[in-house]
Amino acid sequence: MYKFKKFSNILSSKRFIMIASFSGLFLISVGLGLLVFYLISPKNIGSVINKVAQKSKFNLNLPKTEECPINGQKYTKPEADVWNTRRPIVQMIENHQDARPESGLSRADVVYEAVAEGGITRFAAVFYCGAVANEVKAAPLRSARVYFMNLAAGYGKNPLFLHQGGANNICSTCPGGVKPRSEIDPTVNTLTLFDKLGWQGGPKGNNLDGGYNIGFPLVVRDQYRLGSTPSAWEHAVVANLDLIWQDAQKRGFNYKDDSGVAWTQGFRKWLFQDGKTTTSSPVTNLKFNFWESMSGYDVEWKYDQAPNSYKRFNGGKEHIDWEFDKPQLSASNVVVIFVKETGPLDTEHHMFYQVIGTGKALVFQNGGVIAGTWRKATPLDREAFYDTNGKEIEMVRGATWIEVLPAGNPVTY
Repeated sequence: MYKFKKFSNILSSKRFIMIASFSGLFLISVGLGLLVFYLISPKNIGSVINKVAQKSKFNLNLPKTEECPINGQKYTKPEADVWNTRRPIVQMIENHQDARPESGLSRADVVYEAVAEGGITRFAAVFYCGAVANEVKAAPLRSARVYFMNLAAGYGKNPLFLHQGGANNICSTCPGGVKPRSEIDPTVNTLTLFDKLGWQGGPKGNNLDGGYNIGFPLVVRDQYRLGSTPSAWEHAVVANLDLIWQDAQKRGFNYKDDSGVAWTQGFRKWLFQDGKTTTSSPVTNLKFNFWESMSGYDVEWKYDQAPNSYKRFNGGKEHIDWEFDKPQLSASNVVVIFVKETGPLDTEHHMFYQVIGTGKALVFQNGGVIAGTWRKATPLDREAFYDTNGKEIEMVRGATWIEVLPAGNPVTY
C-alpha cells in the first residue's frame, strides 16, 4: 500500500508531469516532422529513416579481438556474440547498369561476381560478420543461377540462400506445365539443384525466395531507393537482413539447427594473415572484362597503399554502396578465378560456369599478385587458392572479392 501511494505521488509530482509533457511533445514533434516531410517529399522519407537505422548498434571503439570465420577480419566481442547466434546469408544482388549503385555490398564479407546473361554480371554476397553493427538494406535482390548456388553451398550446412526466383522450367501455359528443353537447358535449372542440395523452400526452409516464401517487410519493392526517379520494377527489391535473420531464427536456422548441428560443420576456413604492403614492384591496379562487347561491366581495381586495400571501379566509374554515406567498394583481396564458360545454352540465353573442379587463379593482395590455382572438389566444399608450389595462399584479413572470369580472358596488371 505504501509503495503504491509513493508511486502515485511520483506520478502526480510537478517534475514528473513536466518531464512526461516535454517527452510527449518531443515524440509528437518528431512524428509530426516525419509526417510533414512525408507529405512534402514522400519519395525521400526512406532516406531519413535509413539515416537513423545506419547508426552503429555497438561501441566499435572496443578492442577488435574476434576473428570472423569467413574472411578473418577482426571485430569486437559484442559483434561476435551476435554472429555466433546466426548463420551466413548468401544473397543474389544484380549489377545491371540501371540498378547501380547497389545497397549493402560494403558490408559483405565475401562477394562473388560472374555473368548472369548477355555479359551482364551479378553478385552473390556473403553477409555474416560485417553486417552485424548496422541494420543492412541489401539491394537489388535478383534471381538465382546454379553456379552461384554451387558457390553458396560452400558456406556450411544449409546457408540462408536469399534470392528472387531463379532459372527454372516452370510454365503455366506450356504443355504439362514445363518449358521445352530448347527454352531452358536442364543444366541451368535451379529447382533441380535445390532438391539435390536439400535446400527446402516454403515457410520452414533455408531457400528464401522473395517472390515465393518471404515477403513484406523482409523484402519490399522500393522504386525510389536511388532517388525521386522511379527505377524499373525488376530493379527495386530491397532485403532487410536483420529481418531475414529474425525469420531464419523462427525457421530453426540459427548458428545451430534444431538438431544441434552448427552451420560451421564441414565449413572450410581459409588461412589468414594480417597483411603487409609489398616493398617490391607493387601492382597498383588491375583491369579485365567479362565480355569484350559489354564495356559497361568492365572492372578495374586500384590499389590504395595506406589502408592496404583495393578500390573498385565498374564500367569506368567509382563503384559505391548507396548506403552508409556511400563508400567506394573496396577489398583486401581480389581473386580472379578462370573457369570454363558454356552458353548461351537455350533460347533464354542462360550461361553456365564450371565452378566445381580446379583452374588457374590470380590472387591480388598486399599490392602484389600471386599466380596459382583454385580448387573446389564438390559444391559443399569451399574454394581455396594455392600458389605454383601447391601451398595454400593465406588471405589478408578483410573483405574478399572473387571474380569468376571465362578461361582465357586477359587480366591487365
